[in-house]
Amino acid sequence: MTTPQAPTGMFTPAHLGTQILIGWSGRQPDADQDTAFLLAYSLGDGQDGPVVGREAMHAALERAGLHIGGPIQDAAESPGIQAKLLVQAGQAVLTLPHLSAQYPAPPEWLAAAEEQGQVYGMFATTPWPEAVPGQPVTEDQLRAFAADEEVVRTAAHCLLPVRSLG
Repeated sequence: MTTPQAPTGMFTPAHLGTQILIGWSGRQPDADQDTAFLLAYSLGDGQDGPVVGREAMHAALERAGLHIGGPIQDAAESPGIQAKLLVQAGQAVLTLPHLSAQYPAPPEWLAAAEEQGQVYGMFATTPWPEAVPGQPVTEDQLRAFAADEEVVRTAAHCLLPVRSLG
């Protein structure tokens, strides 16, 4: 039996499947203020399944200038990164060449993002099919996924400057 594969570096939005954006805020060890986090992930429901979806997400992130599994990149210092974050009217809007997603941010997330002037973005290549839109995600579920060694190792990590329209 063969597994479907997207040609290396080639993908369509249908390969990526449903893309989700979820956020939270909290204090980092040795920090004196909260950090706002955004996690972008796929449900793994692309047209050719989660394996092809993972490969497509990897290619899409690299095409956007993000490095998988490397150190944290800083989009403010790396003009080649094509990831933009707009925070306006209680919404965080993340835009990449292959993805545009909104996160209705709670006040504590907005305060942390504004105070820091940046958000820590994690772009998972590992699908998270259990975290579907309209269903609540508990803090324990989020922690289990976002801190999973394999998820962290195969994700791109980037500090995104907060931009607004005004």
